Amino acid sequence: MFKLKLLAMAAALSLSATGAFAQSNAGLQEYVEACASCHGLTGQGDGPLAEYMTAEVPDLTRLAMENDGTFPMLYVIMVIDGRTGIRGHGSEMPVWGSRYQAEMEPETGEYGAELLIRGRILALAEHIQAIQQ
Repeated sequence: MFKLKLLAMAAALSLSATGAFAQSNAGLQEYVEACASCHGLTGQGDGPLAEYMTAEVPDLTRLAMENDGTFPMLYVIMVIDGRTGIRGHGSEMPVWGSRYQAEMEPETGEYGAELLIRGRILALAEHIQAIQQ
């Protein structure tokens, strides 16, 4: 099962890198699994857990609008990863880079895990870019 997911993620990453499709299904899947519970299915900060957060859950569909019309891709990647010290909306935002690493490293080793982590985060960031208003 893990090898199948690994192949699917590698394919999504290579297609995404070549611009073969606008929105990665891998990114949508990552979003639904990792983000929708707080940010909502549409990214507007209205997920079922948002009301329980002590920090405001941001509307992800307005990131470009709030950044003079430019989607802040690198910033979004760094916030999702969380291992660089840039954290999203207080301490409530999970450090997905560490979570993905713990999940994958036993199967793939340090370098293989890092490649997959970056692919998953990129796919997720591209999905967030695709839902901008």
